[in-house]
Amino acid sequence: MGRRDKNKFEKWFSLTRHQRRRGAKYLSKHINVDFKHQKKQFIVDNGIIYTYGSPKNIEEHFNALKNEFSGQSKLCHTHAKLIVLIRREFETKKHFTIFENLWHEETKFLLKNLNTRWLLSAINTFTDCSNNDAIIGLSVACSCLLITIEIQESERFIINSQNNKDDKEKTDRLNNEERIMLFDGISTFKFGTSDTIRNMRWRIDKAAKINVAGKILLEVFKRLQKFDTIYKRAKNRHTRDKTGWW
Repeated sequence: MGRRDKNKFEKWFSLTRHQRRRGAKYLSKHINVDFKHQKKQFIVDNGIIYTYGSPKNIEEHFNALKNEFSGQSKLCHTHAKLIVLIRREFETKKHFTIFENLWHEETKFLLKNLNTRWLLSAINTFTDCSNNDAIIGLSVACSCLLITIEIQESERFIINSQNNKDDKEKTDRLNNEERIMLFDGISTFKFGTSDTIRNMRWRIDKAAKINVAGKILLEVFKRLQKFDTIYKRAKNRHTRDKTGWW
C-alpha cells in the first residue's frame, strides 16, 4: 500500500498548511462572481509564463498565475484562483460552491478557453470536493486518462522513442490476426482497424450527457486527437473508416 493522505486532524497541525493560507481571507473578498462581465475583460498580454510549483505566499501565487493567463479572459484567472483557495483549504465549501456555479453557468466558455492543464485541475477539484458520486466517478476517469497519457508521453520523451521505427515483422504478425499478449490477459492493440477506441468514444459520448465531468472528459478526449499523443498517432495510422472515432 502507498503512503496515505493525512487526515484533517493531522493537517491542522501542519505549519506549512497555515502559512499557505495566510492572506487568503483578504484575497477571497476580491473574487469577482460576475462571470458574464469577466468573460469580456482581458489580462494585458505580456507573454505567457507558466508556473511550476507554487509559492507559500498565496498573493504571490495569484500574481504568478496572472502571468499564465496573459492575453486571456479574466474569467480563466478567476477559475484558477478559486482552485488555489480550495487546494489551500480556505473556506473550501464556500469556494467550491462558487466553482460549481462558475462551471454551471459558463461550461461552454471554460471548455473552449481553458487549456488541458486547467481542465485537469478542474476535474481534480470536482473529485476532491463534490458530493455527487456520478461527478466523482467521471472526474476520476478523466484524471486517469490524462495522467496516463502524461506518464506515457513523458517516458517516450526521455527514452527518445519518437525516433524509433515500426517493426515490420511485428506489424505483419498483427495484420495476420495473431494475438500477442502484453500483460495479464491484455493483448496488443491492432493499429489501423481496431474498433476499441471507437467503442470507447461512444461510451464517452454517453457520459458527456450525464454531467459537467462527462463534458470535460469528452473535451479532453477530443484534444488528445489533436496533439502529438498516442491517440493522434493511432488516428494517423487508422485505415478502416467504419471504426474511426474522430
